[in-house]
Amino acid sequence: MTPLIRINCLAGVLAVLLAAPAAAQPQAAAAAPLASTVPSAPAGGDTHPHTAPADAATTATAQPPTRAAATVADAPLPPPSPDAQQAYMAARDKLVQIRTLRRQTNTQSSTGSGFFVSADGLLITNYHVISQLALEPERHRAVLVAVDGKEAPVQLLAVDALHDLALLRVAKADKDGDAPHHGALALRPANNPLNGGERIFSLGNPLDVGFAITEGTYNGLVQRSFYPRIFFGGTLNPGMSGGPAIDTQGRVVGVNVAKRLGAEQVSFLVPVEFVEQLLARSRSAEPVKGALHAELTRQLTEHQQALTDRLLAGPARTERYGPYRVSVPSESLARCWGDGRERRSESLFDFERSQCRIDSEVFTGDGDVGGLGLRYEAYDAPRLNPWQFANTYSQSFANEPMRKRGNRVRTGFECREDFVAGDAKLPLRAVVCMSAYRKFSGLYDLTVLAVSVDQPRQGVLGRLNVSAVSFDNAQRLASHFLQGFSSESAR
Repeated sequence: MTPLIRINCLAGVLAVLLAAPAAAQPQAAAAAPLASTVPSAPAGGDTHPHTAPADAATTATAQPPTRAAATVADAPLPPPSPDAQQAYMAARDKLVQIRTLRRQTNTQSSTGSGFFVSADGLLITNYHVISQLALEPERHRAVLVAVDGKEAPVQLLAVDALHDLALLRVAKADKDGDAPHHGALALRPANNPLNGGERIFSLGNPLDVGFAITEGTYNGLVQRSFYPRIFFGGTLNPGMSGGPAIDTQGRVVGVNVAKRLGAEQVSFLVPVEFVEQLLARSRSAEPVKGALHAELTRQLTEHQQALTDRLLAGPARTERYGPYRVSVPSESLARCWGDGRERRSESLFDFERSQCRIDSEVFTGDGDVGGLGLRYEAYDAPRLNPWQFANTYSQSFANEPMRKRGNRVRTGFECREDFVAGDAKLPLRAVVCMSAYRKFSGLYDLTVLAVSVDQPRQGVLGRLNVSAVSFDNAQRLASHFLQGFSSESAR
């Protein structure tokens, strides 16, 4: 067995384990490099040749949703119904394509869709469509392209990264001129909610080949979505992000945002209520002049606080792994998936593994942040002697990699290792690592790795990964995770 150097009360060691890393300089990690266990969906969608994020909420299927990659072949669409044709003709002059262009070369770096919500030139699109403009305005500008091919510059007024929305305005022709008047799509009022099975028509400019409409159905809200998402039973293609989804009366019910790869007609919309909220607080906003890192930091700080509070306030839930129990998120927040090896009488080493994930990621322009994932592995080796088990068990612990090097987004991980006590004084060997964001001040990535060290032939290993969390909430989450380990024999 790995020698038990010392057992400390958990509350007494957290301050040491979670010493804040420097935000400016990457530090050498005290543990081996560690890969994230939070499943990151393949990126894809509206940028070309770059990729867009996957931040739509999970459904009852096993795989996380993602914006469809442009390389994914989609099945031919059926011809539109007469209602779809009528809806398209009524809405087409309110639709636009949104292009982000490189200032130096005037080449486009991303395309998406958008729509007018006011006669004086206010537009809605997805945040991920214009994220490059939001983060690097000195290198990018944005234009709209109308259905008739006319192009006009647009200005960014505000973003709601948590719901993947952005508010734009058509730029004035000159200092004294006014933006031309436009037709605008009406928003479906909140007192008239959608009914299950109600037809929805999604509009946009797929794959930069022209404006189109697809027909589908409203299937309610996505289960276990951290933020509300509409489950749209229809097809969305890359380039349609930011376009409107309308009802049979031509009123906007949602904004195209994502689809699930490997599925047929499983797509997602941002509910129109968040469009209304963005308009209410930012309709009169002045155009954004510089990069929005400070505003994104504010929104991400709000997000991680809500995530931490919801996780810790949820009902206590544990799963059994051999002689141990570990904590897992509430089923209303996350779904856990497991695998392992069938127990056999001749087996020298058996294990069970499970992963839990809260689909709470937020796309920032530098990737998805704000997610939380857990992984547990239980080991049972009745036919190994204690030294053989300790060797195999230690290798599993050492094989957990940790990012040592920093990059332009984050510093390298700084780690602390100690022996601590879980619930009912279960002895644990724990490593806590943190990495600071360079441009989102006060936010960190957190990884906690823990293994039980009380049994000669049995053990449980757990890993917690959280991204873009405050230092105080990192302490709360690490403590909650470690206190969630307990032994059945101690109960």
